[in-house]
Amino acid sequence: MREAAFVKQNKDKWTTFEAVLTHKTDIKPDELSDLYIEITDHLSYAKTFYPNSNTQFFLNELASQAHRQIYKTKRESKNRIVRFWKTEFPTMFYKHHRELLIAFLVFGFFCAVGAFSAANEGDFVRSILGDNYVNMTLDNIENNDPMAVYKEQGEFNMFLGITINNVKVALMAFIYGLLLGVGTLYILLQNGLMLGSFQYFFFEKGLGWESVRTIWIHGTIEISVIIIAGCAGLVLANGMLFPGTYTRLESFKRGVLNGLKIVVSTIPFFVIAGFLEGFVTRHTEMPDWLAIFIIASSFALIIFYYVIYPIQIHKKTKLKNE
Repeated sequence: MREAAFVKQNKDKWTTFEAVLTHKTDIKPDELSDLYIEITDHLSYAKTFYPNSNTQFFLNELASQAHRQIYKTKRESKNRIVRFWKTEFPTMFYKHHRELLIAFLVFGFFCAVGAFSAANEGDFVRSILGDNYVNMTLDNIENNDPMAVYKEQGEFNMFLGITINNVKVALMAFIYGLLLGVGTLYILLQNGLMLGSFQYFFFEKGLGWESVRTIWIHGTIEISVIIIAGCAGLVLANGMLFPGTYTRLESFKRGVLNGLKIVVSTIPFFVIAGFLEGFVTRHTEMPDWLAIFIIASSFALIIFYYVIYPIQIHKKTKLKNE
């Protein structure tokens, strides 16, 4: 669609919205919120197809002004939580797939470094995982129960402890984005090295499949959302470093808000991962097909909600505006 046609098609909505913001007319808070979401969709469309145009600058200013007013005074509707998970978050997260890809590549790279280092330096695994853990695991292997570590605590205590710890890691990955993203990259480095050396340790002992089928029952979601939390930290850093058409302060605020939304989105998944680790992973006697089913389902859930679904929402919005 040509820019002139796009402006003509939506000009009345923008005029109405501008009149509401300048208090020349009134509409219901929920209607205002819906109109705001539509304006931000138009802004996203303009950034894609009419970059650096007057239309983009106008919508950017309109959306910034609206954001400041709406979120100070808007009463939350009853379906606000549903709308967040169903449309608001996926729409926002689509714009940050680049940061997600960077977080994934950084984590994957340091996983490979961890495995390579473990293969070529005898003490590397102990330096990363600690002597106590390595010695305990070696004892478990000798006792023909290499995954016994997942059976030592009670189910609920393990579920609670793991969930709280994982949420802490996610918050750190986000907050460390304030260090211009370096802190977030360090968290990804740390966890990547740990996973790579951890997996190599079991493969070296001839327990590769045993470790994969057991650990990734909960690890598929746990590791995925740590990477997503790393994405949140990079979003925060990006808001500080690259303000684009916004003022640096406004860009920083948006980076904080969007990054925080990403972290919030991971909490239910951390709860699921904690539940699986506390109540399911310990059953190492389960058949392979069941373990594979849980791992594949977990992977499909993450890929759908964080990659496929945001793309679908974006395409629907794009078609609606054409």
